[in-house]
Amino acid sequence: MNLKISVLMGYIHIESTYKHLTILEKIKMTKKQKMYDQINQHGQRLNDLFNTDLDNVSLCKKLFRLENKTHRLAEQYCNGDIDCEIWERETDKVLSKVSQILSTSEENIYINGDPRGYALKFSSSFTNSNLDFMYRDMGGYGIIAPDFREV
Repeated sequence: MNLKISVLMGYIHIESTYKHLTILEKIKMTKKQKMYDQINQHGQRLNDLFNTDLDNVSLCKKLFRLENKTHRLAEQYCNGDIDCEIWERETDKVLSKVSQILSTSEENIYINGDPRGYALKFSSSFTNSNLDFMYRDMGGYGIIAPDFREV
């Protein structure tokens, strides 16, 4: 068996004369599967906590879309592209949608206006009483819709 090993863009590439096997594809598939597993696990934790009628992945997708929308609003507000009235009006809509999806009080949800972090978070008191169900940031706030893509 003739074996050729090289490194391509940080991944190991193995090629043999009998069979072409690319570890690169297996590594990508494994990372992708890991991401889907994390999404499913997060959705299950949220469903265990809030008993939504959505499946785990659909729940996470809805919340992640709202996270991205709110994050864009925070960037626009910080850059001066939108004023305070628009920021308040739009974030109130998002807050209402998230509380409706999770069937929880708006008091349990916090919108972070700093675009350097996640925009949708659980309040610190709510997070502290439900630590087992939370992905948390450095400040201890629960993250509602974490990004599981690798950077």
